[in-house]
Amino acid sequence: MNLPLLLEPEVLNAHLRDDHLLIVDLGKASVYQQVHVPGAIPLNVKELASGQQPAPGKLASVEQVSAVFSAIGLTPDTHVVVYDDEGGAAAGRFIWTLDVIGHRKYSYLNGGIHAWLAAGLPAESTARAPVPSAYAATLVEGPCADMAYVLAHYADVDHVVWDARSPEEFDGSMIRAQRAGHIPGARNYEWTRAIDRNHSMRVRPLEEIRTELAGLGITGDKTIITHCQTHHRSGFTYLLGKLLGFTRMKGYPGSWSEWGNRSDTPIES
Repeated sequence: MNLPLLLEPEVLNAHLRDDHLLIVDLGKASVYQQVHVPGAIPLNVKELASGQQPAPGKLASVEQVSAVFSAIGLTPDTHVVVYDDEGGAAAGRFIWTLDVIGHRKYSYLNGGIHAWLAAGLPAESTARAPVPSAYAATLVEGPCADMAYVLAHYADVDHVVWDARSPEEFDGSMIRAQRAGHIPGARNYEWTRAIDRNHSMRVRPLEEIRTELAGLGITGDKTIITHCQTHHRSGFTYLLGKLLGFTRMKGYPGSWSEWGNRSDTPIES
């Protein structure tokens, strides 16, 4: 199976019966119950996060990750197609998790369920039961930046921190942790800027986004560390970097909920 990372609805529709295809719906349960892509398996992406305060976005234990992927039927041969109903944040977080376990066969349904319905493609409302597997996850370090890594590299000239939060969170006027502001030197490009709300929540033209990011110093020749509050919204910016061909993308799952709730981390506002 040779599906692109950014998958258009019509292309997925032509491959719905392919072997080794797993479609995962990461949208709200209420939406899934009403309508979803045929054959899609529902999943709450929070099942793959620790949920522990003060940094609930950190990755769950390897045992929990293995259990979740086994429950939805992941195998090493599976090509995963992910989508959601919010513009790609949950789907991007899921793709980041696949990278963390070294599973590289995946695609993002451009625009998610919004684009699928806008294209007039067949949909269903009957829940699908997955065929469980026995998936034993192992973690790879490359896609994940912990706090120690960010502290060691945030000021390096060959690294850049991509803050996917709102401008208000970035400048400290909106406070969502004990301390407000941003990591020194971080660049703010809110995740929703890359989504075309007038085109069924699809990703905007990639070359336009590339130019906007370059104007902020976010370029593919650097190691890019992306975060938000819990590494949910920055799941999409992680995915976006991969769509742009940036090969040194890292997600910081502790995100601001970890950084901003400590007293010993450097902050700008």
